[in-house]
Amino acid sequence: MRTFDTIPERSDFAYQCLVGPQKVSGARLADLRDHFGLKLTKHMPFGSVRDDEGHIYSVVRALNAPDSTPNPTKFIYQSTRLDGQNIRIDKEKIASRALTLFPARGLDGDTAWWSSHPEDPGQPWRLTASGTGFSWREEGLLDLTGQLIGNGMQWYLPGVDWGTFYVAQLYDVQGTCEGRKVKGMISLDQAWMAEGGAIHMHKDLVVNNKMHVIWWNFATIYKDGSWDVGSFLVGHDKLGYAILQNEKGEVRCTTDIEGTVRHEKDGWFAEDARIILEGKEEWEFLPDPKGRMLDFVGGFPITAQQEGRWRRVGDTREPDRWMAWGESDKRNGTARNVRGTEI
Repeated sequence: MRTFDTIPERSDFAYQCLVGPQKVSGARLADLRDHFGLKLTKHMPFGSVRDDEGHIYSVVRALNAPDSTPNPTKFIYQSTRLDGQNIRIDKEKIASRALTLFPARGLDGDTAWWSSHPEDPGQPWRLTASGTGFSWREEGLLDLTGQLIGNGMQWYLPGVDWGTFYVAQLYDVQGTCEGRKVKGMISLDQAWMAEGGAIHMHKDLVVNNKMHVIWWNFATIYKDGSWDVGSFLVGHDKLGYAILQNEKGEVRCTTDIEGTVRHEKDGWFAEDARIILEGKEEWEFLPDPKGRMLDFVGGFPITAQQEGRWRRVGDTREPDRWMAWGESDKRNGTARNVRGTEI
């Protein structure tokens, strides 16, 4: 049972989340309706794939909703091939792409799609997603297809003036990137916010109030065919949720979550992070040695975006492919109600 040392004002629930699974369909993905009085800001496909040499390619594209308020992200392409030690933004490869602000969109049967416009300068792109499949093609750069892993995930956070409704679905993908065979995961997220809101920027209840400490989406498919998929957040006050799924069809959710992160002494990235669910189940983050996304720090988003792998403590299964793209924020702290350091 939760206890309250201070009493919030009316309509302030001290950052308590509502979390649960959601059934994925193309029709729902294409739907532009409001939820909880909040406006759809955009779809956010993002993820990481790896080639046979272990190089990481991390990509994100903003599929801004009509009449929404965009943040600076349009298309970001990163890889470890630039310096061999970190995930770096490849400005040269981005320069030739169509940086579409508001995409063409539609629904074919039960498959939602988004694409560049014919008049957009730069090389064209197209994404599709449904309750079973996914594809992402950036002409001349990457071509990925895959299948939905488990079910979608959703959480809702009410606030006095702002709120956030956030939805995610993860896909197991394979294909080519820069002509090389790759495999990994793509998360297709959606965010509804107060009118005029933009994730990580305007009217963001979590980020603008410096509330989150650890925030990740992850998926791992093991060599024995089993898998884990999840999403979780740990922050200050009562902020936090976790939703976990596996190949057995088990879907578990909780808001009883704590977490800690230890950052690099002279840097912003996590050397170690752990979460504890309902006081007993512990998961740990294994940072990829090349997983630091250096070019985000001090840019947009300012938080230390990072790749690696999440596993339950004591799990010895051997992974085949995985993604754990998330962020910690040294400015915000190292645990619930343990505040941090400004840049």
